[in-house]
Amino acid sequence: MVISTQNLTFNFGNQKVVNSLSLQVPQGSIYGFLGPNGAGKTTTIKLLLNLLKTDEGSISVFGKDLKSNRIEILSKTGSLIEQPAIYLHLTGRENLVNRAGLLQLPIRRVDEMLELVQLKHAANKKAGQYSLGMKQRLGIALALLSDPELLILDEPTNGLDPNGIIEIRELLINLTRQHGKTVFISSHLLSEIERMATHVGIINNGSMLFQGSIAELEALNQALLLIEVNNTVDAANLLKRHQYEVAQVTETLVGLSYLSKQQSGEINTLLVNNGYTVYSIGKQQQDLETLFLSITKQA
Repeated sequence: MVISTQNLTFNFGNQKVVNSLSLQVPQGSIYGFLGPNGAGKTTTIKLLLNLLKTDEGSISVFGKDLKSNRIEILSKTGSLIEQPAIYLHLTGRENLVNRAGLLQLPIRRVDEMLELVQLKHAANKKAGQYSLGMKQRLGIALALLSDPELLILDEPTNGLDPNGIIEIRELLINLTRQHGKTVFISSHLLSEIERMATHVGIINNGSMLFQGSIAELEALNQALLLIEVNNTVDAANLLKRHQYEVAQVTETLVGLSYLSKQQSGEINTLLVNNGYTVYSIGKQQQDLETLFLSITKQA
């Protein structure tokens, strides 16, 4: 595990913001840290970067304790929290050259980063004239300048248009697949995390509700059998009389929990034999957002 925390806890006064959080972030993964605004995501990230001191619990990064190996760990970690720290009056290249000088890095890294985040064409343009997506990519370039093994990003797609979101997504996938980085990314954009993450942690009110691979999360997500049928109310009542659990009824659809192909065929036959016209019948996996809402409500 690149990141491992045990019972991580942090309080702002009497308010418990992070509550006994145990993170497990595998090497080479894109770990999506999901939660609504105010769930404790940014506070957790600041704890991982030693910007806040833990009240209880421990943080291990690269297999070493953060408190006693802070400089070594942070030298191998790049981060972007909320908004990139860029100088708007400088060009993209000048921002990178300035950071490279501070870190005593060779200037060749500047061109490598501009190429990686696809900003070479805008290298000599003032950063203040960049679009939001370009600014975020420049921020990621600054975070990657020292060639860190771990990249921690707090809401990097926040406020971006669809094209900007796609650009960041493709960049992060490329970083893990082609460059062997581990990416820890917080977000409330569930559909976006679903498209790029390999592992997920869901947090609410400072507590972990779920942690595992995307496949494990989707396995918890009960699929629906959606039936397009005439007279949905009567059809739903028929199904209920035959002990089928109806989950939803609209003007055009009846939804049930999906169990198997055989059961779907039996339901279709039952409806047709009782005079109903079935226009379509099929399985639909609920999206990650629906599952997230159900998990947070249970908490």
